[in-house]
Amino acid sequence: MAATATLSSKFQISIPKAVREEQHWEAGQELVFIPKGAGVLVMPVPTFDQLSGIAKGARTDDVRDRKDRY
Repeated sequence: MAATATLSSKFQISIPKAVREEQHWEAGQELVFIPKGAGVLVMPVPTFDQLSGIAKGARTDDVRDRKDRY
């Protein structure tokens, strides 16, 4: 899918409808801009519910802290 947008004089862009529909983005949704080389990665900011359980199964017996870094 190739879609383009033009940066306005107020440094605003409108996300093309095809992209919004494909990504299921809605008005008011918060997005994050991550610089990647000469471009930018645009992603929705995850909700707390989406992050719940993300570290399930992580080892907690060998956790480093600041004391062992120097």
